[in-house]
Amino acid sequence: MANELSDVSFWFDSIDDLPPIETPPLPAAVDVAIVGAGFTGLWTAYYLKQRDPGLSIGVFEAERVGFGASGRNGGWCIGMAWGVEPLLRNPQTRSRGVALARTLFDTVDEVGRVCQAENIDAHYAKGGTLNVATIPFQVPLLQRHVEHMHRLGFGDDDYRWLPPDESRRRIGITPNHGAVDFRHCAAVQPARLAVGLGRTVRKQGTPIYEATPVTAIEPGRVVTQRGSVKASAVVRATEGYTDSIAGERRRLMPLYSMVTATEPLPAEIWRQIGLERRECFGDSRRVVIYGQRTLDDRLVLGGRAGYYFASKKRRTIPSDDPKVVRVKKLVTKLFPMLAGYRITHGWGGLMGVPRHWRPCVQWNRETRTGWAGGYVGEGVAASNLAGRTMADLVAGRTSALTELPWIDDASRRWEVEPLRFFGAKAIEQFGDRADRAEFETGKPSKFWGGLFRTFVG
Repeated sequence: MANELSDVSFWFDSIDDLPPIETPPLPAAVDVAIVGAGFTGLWTAYYLKQRDPGLSIGVFEAERVGFGASGRNGGWCIGMAWGVEPLLRNPQTRSRGVALARTLFDTVDEVGRVCQAENIDAHYAKGGTLNVATIPFQVPLLQRHVEHMHRLGFGDDDYRWLPPDESRRRIGITPNHGAVDFRHCAAVQPARLAVGLGRTVRKQGTPIYEATPVTAIEPGRVVTQRGSVKASAVVRATEGYTDSIAGERRRLMPLYSMVTATEPLPAEIWRQIGLERRECFGDSRRVVIYGQRTLDDRLVLGGRAGYYFASKKRRTIPSDDPKVVRVKKLVTKLFPMLAGYRITHGWGGLMGVPRHWRPCVQWNRETRTGWAGGYVGEGVAASNLAGRTMADLVAGRTSALTELPWIDDASRRWEVEPLRFFGAKAIEQFGDRADRAEFETGKPSKFWGGLFRTFVG
């Protein structure tokens, strides 16, 4: 079932009815121009049209719907975002943090509701996610985290500690000393979600101009390689590809994540692995890993990989890339029962990281331009919330969403090269060294872990 995006990700390779690219003639003007046809841009278009069906909206995409991070990620639709934890720790911002957290929880259900309402077969399954303690000293840390969240008013229906026996029944990862069961997470097939959203947006009457790179955004106008289009409002939703827009260099750092998928696994293997509810999973290491069980019984495992000098972006990452191979080796290390089973796919995608490591929704009422993104790898659900929020801002509506603490929380730009490269490599190196030291000694890494915290927070 190969298609022209088979080398982009397993998710695209598994779609046998991928629609052709659509490049209609450019309009002279639109009410709202949205740059980027990934999750953020598509959700914004979807909710804008719901709020005002009479709006003329154009979505402009350099490649095709879902080509970027939206069609390459690990398929976690998680009700969580970077930046929430610091808000919850600070008594002065705690109430705002709780409001954002609960809104993100509800967002996971909103994605499922839209999939059902719009007949988008994204293989949505809300099984939660398991954060496994793979080193004994992590157990009290994770238990204290659950207790802390309970003190803030969250309950067992949100966060629950699983003792080792129960955790091992749920997931056969090695080692496994217990896990936090976080209920607000769903596994999805992200490329099917993006393609389905694209179809839905088009049904609403919004054209998507694929193969139409935007080179500049100005108040009242977008400039594309095919010509200029006037717009009363412009929304940038370009995530890790933001520096392709004139004047936007160093806004977001493109960091790569590498992902793998096994062949479909037999029932006896899944009895050992678990994940009966199609739970997502990860552990507490700094160089993040993430995984899920797909609808066709594959194990998908991914891990953060790093940054290329001068924000270089690669159209595709081959399965034999050393950073992909590194993730492949983790599969049998964490799940020894998979020795002898084939890993059929390996790919990579980039995410957008702001300098302060927090997502943002920003809107300028005077110029009527805005942007949303910077999800640091947790954007499948957060992009839905960002799209709903941006739709309210563009429409001039005041709502609970437009009061959330990530509004206008923009960071400064990243440093120039080579400082950016050295900083990114230092973060990667410190995180990797801290993780390895902890696995080898079974104790917290004070030195390397401290350096990592200094850079990332």
